[in-house]
Amino acid sequence: MAQAQEQDDLAVVIGLEVHVQLETDTKIFCGCSTDPSEEPNTQTCPVCLGLPGALPVLNESAVEAAVKVGKALDASIPEETRFHRKNYYYPDLPKNFQITQYDDPICQDGELEFSVEGTRRAVGIRRAHLEEDPGSLKHQGGSIDTAEYTLVDYNRAGVPLLEIVTKPDFRGAEEVRAFLAKLEEVLEYLGVFDSTRDGSLRIDANLSVVDDDAVEPDGAVAEEALESANRTEVKNISSHKGAEKALSYEATRQKNAIRRGRAVEQETRHWDESRGITVSMRSKEEEKDYRYFEEADLPPLRVAHWKDEIQIPELPDARRERFQTEYGLNSEAADKLTTTKQVADFYEDVAAAFDPDLAATWVADELLGELNYRDMDVTEIEGRLDEVSRLIELVATDEITAKNARETVLREMLDDGADPDAVVEREGLGKSSGDEIQQAVEAAIEENPDAVEDYHDGEGGAINFLVGQVMQKTGGSADPGDVNQLLRAELE
Repeated sequence: MAQAQEQDDLAVVIGLEVHVQLETDTKIFCGCSTDPSEEPNTQTCPVCLGLPGALPVLNESAVEAAVKVGKALDASIPEETRFHRKNYYYPDLPKNFQITQYDDPICQDGELEFSVEGTRRAVGIRRAHLEEDPGSLKHQGGSIDTAEYTLVDYNRAGVPLLEIVTKPDFRGAEEVRAFLAKLEEVLEYLGVFDSTRDGSLRIDANLSVVDDDAVEPDGAVAEEALESANRTEVKNISSHKGAEKALSYEATRQKNAIRRGRAVEQETRHWDESRGITVSMRSKEEEKDYRYFEEADLPPLRVAHWKDEIQIPELPDARRERFQTEYGLNSEAADKLTTTKQVADFYEDVAAAFDPDLAATWVADELLGELNYRDMDVTEIEGRLDEVSRLIELVATDEITAKNARETVLREMLDDGADPDAVVEREGLGKSSGDEIQQAVEAAIEENPDAVEDYHDGEGGAINFLVGQVMQKTGGSADPGDVNQLLRAELE
């Protein structure tokens, strides 16, 4: 008990900087492709390499994407925003400064709601600003502090980024993981983000440990407490799960240091995922170290009116609520069916043609269940969803049994890329006729007198045994519910 009380005397305060690669065809300040599949250092030009005399030209699509995100986060978009140069040297930053936004970001003062362990939380969004991505470093033969050497690929240099900066509203690593999942969900619904791209979402987290009594009942932390507590910035986090692990480790490291009377250094630390630890990289830079000044080659940006003109799709929370009211789904089914826009769209297509409950069972339980078992995503079969619709049609029109559709046809479709009708024909899964089923029922009763006697003696398992015998005789092509009814009628 003493240990538990000791653990409660310190509280964790976390704020995030989430770097989101925006889904555009070309880079933010030049016409180079953003295609990540090309050979290293082949998607470059004088602009993204920072060669003398090269001038940036702003990508309109990147600005539109930023405005969409601002609308989704209920953020304000100022009448005028501008770009700055952030000066620092790093091998993957070819011109030794980054074009970004400083004191006039495109999105300001927003909020995102999410659920963690059944409780609704709201985290404040301080700002979201546009900037260019640096290149990428490839550490060879080890991690950042153990590699034999490092390669630089400038293909990523200039890919449009939106950096979303939260308020220090998180009080634990599990909240961070839930927030990131919700944020990614919203970004994918907006169509501005592709989670399958390597490095498309990267997280820097600022973490401090303060006395527990510095946290107000509403979760707020006094500015004085935050200023007096040295914070660390944890970099190189690239997933929801990684964020939870990295921040759980860092919180424990800082708490242990404080309890042992050691100072927590204000520094930047690297999350080494392979070892599950954070390691010191350098002392933490302050704002003045970057020597911000206005980007003279880009004029001020005035797009506040776009917030009214640009439309965004129905977002996940609103769609969840509509699925419950319009289709009569429970909250669990609605949650499953709205995890991605592709799944939600597909469900609505199926529900328009078949019973909404049948559609929910097949999309939320059968299809997603089989995909999860194979560690697959619905996007991997996006071009074959019409085949899944055909399978549901075969079940809805009683051409095959749900059991055969689930256990044979769907699995062969996913494992072998087979067409549903071809599987049904090859495996002989078409439903047996009424006469065939009746003959199988009579034969099962005649061949299993002990089970018949057990049934009349009131043993419930006997009918299940007889149903199994009939299913075996019909090759699984009979409907178990129909067989059960026919057996009971015959036995009575």
